[in-house]
Amino acid sequence: MTNSSTNTSTDKKPWFQPERAHRYYKLTGFYSFVWESIKKSMPPVLVVVGILLLVHFFVIDIEKALELAVQELPNYGVLTFFYLSETALGLIPPELFIAWAGETANPVINLSLIALLSYLGGFTSYWIGRRALRIPSLHEYLEVKMAKQLVMARKWGGILIAVGALLPLPFSMASLVAGMLKYPIRSWMIVGLLRFVRFAIYGAAIFSLV
Repeated sequence: MTNSSTNTSTDKKPWFQPERAHRYYKLTGFYSFVWESIKKSMPPVLVVVGILLLVHFFVIDIEKALELAVQELPNYGVLTFFYLSETALGLIPPELFIAWAGETANPVINLSLIALLSYLGGFTSYWIGRRALRIPSLHEYLEVKMAKQLVMARKWGGILIAVGALLPLPFSMASLVAGMLKYPIRSWMIVGLLRFVRFAIYGAAIFSLV
């Protein structure tokens, strides 16, 4: 009896099996959904990156311009600038603003404010995506040609939003695509709270260096 019970306990499979998970994601279309979502977000990102590169090489050094703006602008100006950045593709690294918060008189308050503004910027991007559906050609394209993608967005969209919220990827782009694909707003609001976790972690790390 002892041997059989021992064998039973040792024969238990681990709760997470990468091969089975990979097979499941492949069969359910998760990988194709991620790839299609990335492809949709790339064109506007590439356009903005191209514009920034032109400005950087032919007008003014972008890094110096950002540092100068952060240094010279009043607190409300920096916060407004950050909100606009987080709404418009979010390509300016938030770490620059986290470092700025660490050098202010109230670092914790300003860090909390930029975390909130980043969340609100993503929320604004989400609604821009939803409003874009009022464009007849875009609405028809999504409803007819992207019907399967809409179903997948409701199922897997939370993962993309979580990745955008936690990792150094454009959170606003993930939110924009979520809005265009009609990802439920309540689910976005809950998953999007991970943005605060990212700023808390990055803030703790950067504050120890500045």
